[in-house]
Amino acid sequence: TQPRLKITLEEGAQLTLIERHEGEGAYWKNMVTEIEVGPNANLQHVRLQNDDKDAVQTDLVHIKTDKDAVYNGFTLNMGGKLTRHEIHAEIAGENAEVSFNGINMLGGEQHGDTTILIEHQAPHCQSNQFYRTLLDDTAHGVFQGKVHVHQAAQKTDGYQLSNALLLSPDAEMDTKPELEIYADDVKCSHGATTGQLDEDPLFYLRQRGLSEKQARMLLIQAFADEVIEKVENETLREEILEATHTWLQTALS
Repeated sequence: TQPRLKITLEEGAQLTLIERHEGEGAYWKNMVTEIEVGPNANLQHVRLQNDDKDAVQTDLVHIKTDKDAVYNGFTLNMGGKLTRHEIHAEIAGENAEVSFNGINMLGGEQHGDTTILIEHQAPHCQSNQFYRTLLDDTAHGVFQGKVHVHQAAQKTDGYQLSNALLLSPDAEMDTKPELEIYADDVKCSHGATTGQLDEDPLFYLRQRGLSEKQARMLLIQAFADEVIEKVENETLREEILEATHTWLQTALS
């Protein structure tokens, strides 16, 4: 299937969009999404991807924001045999704010790729990227995030962070954070970590009477919750918390 999603918010409009991806069997979903956020408009975009474990999903998303616009995106990526979520965002108007937050929870032989390019084309704008990845079994995660600050985009504030937690010695994570800056008055940062669970807090919790499984569950859930808190809608946030909790129980059993 080749679905196409077109979203246009006119001046001052507000929208919360919940995008769900599910299916059964082996299939390829090759999707294109176009989003335009007009002046002073606000889009809260939550994407829940839980396609079948035999499915392939490729999704190319193009976002353009105008003056004083806000785009706040969140992705929960759990399904699919092979998935690629590619985002190209153009911040074209002054004082706009664009955020991409997400959780990738992959096991078995799953491969999940998140690739983001944010182009700051106007001054006094802000962008945020905050992703956390949990990998079990022989799963393979990829995060590529780039912030491109054009010369005209003075006073840019760009933030990027990718954290990955390996629950198996056979899991693999590839991370490529990038900054390309041509303006001279900006505040930009990026960071990436990949590793196993820290044994010190695990030891502390076990000393307080928790079993090893309970302690691991608590620490890993806290690792995921920090991103999930970015979801503003309370009902959606509870649904995502329940889904991640169920995945973790299975992974740690």
